[in-house]
Amino acid sequence: MPEIQPGLKGVYLATTESSFIDGEVGKLLYRGYNIHDLAERSTFEETAYLLLYGKLPTARELASFTAELTAHRTLPSALFEVIRAVAQAHPMDALRTALSALAAFDPEAKDTSPEAALRKGVRLTAQAPTIIAAHHRIREEREPIAPRSDLGHAANFLYMLFGEEHSPEDARTLDVDLILHAEHGANASAFTARVIASTQADLHAAITGAIGALKGPAHGGAAEAVMQMVEEIGSPERATDYIRERLARHEKIMGFGHRVYRAEDPRARHLRDRSRRMAQERGQPHWFQMLQIIEDQMKPYQERGIYVNVDFYAGSIYYLLGIPEDLFISVFAMGRVPGWVLQCIEQYRENVLIRPLLEYTGPLDLPYLPIEQRQ
Repeated sequence: MPEIQPGLKGVYLATTESSFIDGEVGKLLYRGYNIHDLAERSTFEETAYLLLYGKLPTARELASFTAELTAHRTLPSALFEVIRAVAQAHPMDALRTALSALAAFDPEAKDTSPEAALRKGVRLTAQAPTIIAAHHRIREEREPIAPRSDLGHAANFLYMLFGEEHSPEDARTLDVDLILHAEHGANASAFTARVIASTQADLHAAITGAIGALKGPAHGGAAEAVMQMVEEIGSPERATDYIRERLARHEKIMGFGHRVYRAEDPRARHLRDRSRRMAQERGQPHWFQMLQIIEDQMKPYQERGIYVNVDFYAGSIYYLLGIPEDLFISVFAMGRVPGWVLQCIEQYRENVLIRPLLEYTGPLDLPYLPIEQRQ
């Protein structure tokens, strides 16, 4: 009998230069750079360059890359008709549909070379926020807002979504969130993208598949679920009893535990601090207070390797920015595009068709009975 690894847990698929994770101590590196340094000192544009090109850019390279991203923010006019056709769909379904449709407008859509994938990846990184914002406004029966070339990636997304500029502090908070979500190894969506890329399908197909995998509540839905839980609690005074009751019923507390971390998710620290500041600045400290009480109630479970993860505080940040809850996963996806692209490029460069085996446990050699003889 072969050794079965459910969920491929502990199975190494390939080598990578994308990210390094030490789950025992809670360490995450992008291309060798510590996530703490990137969250505190970098920008999403610089981090995306690092992931896609393998090094931190010079000032000239960053300016050129930023200009390229800015130039590709605009969508083909015909794509808005696609978005209007799915106006009432879940935002992730709309993103998946519209991004897939972009292949019809990309002159390199069929080129699966790593070089073409890199160029397309830059375009998709720029276009994803425009799709998300346009769909949100269309479903609210408002006109999409054209992107601006004088705003950074995060600030421009908030502008396209709401029609007004957020403060530099708000834009920076979202920028940090996008950095923290940009890459994370062979997670379910990245693995999906690599499987599709291994068939030599085009990049748009691979990223579309990744979006589909991310939509699942076991992968990308934790931030939304955490905020729904906090809204159900309603006030800090109810938080302790609420969590104790759920634990007594052996119900899962969303935002805790991670497939690879047995220590605190290193990304959580940066969102915790920003969630606290945003809640105080907006005169809504009760949101952060509830999260803190929940985290305190979960401390005994740290002995089992169950710590807070990045999504626990992400939901409160999105909420305080005014982002609707059903857009939370789409914002996650927006930040993850460079990581998905990098995973696909690595797959294209050293491609082997990903085709695991299944151990058959059903009956063998059954006789075929004519239908009139079947009971």
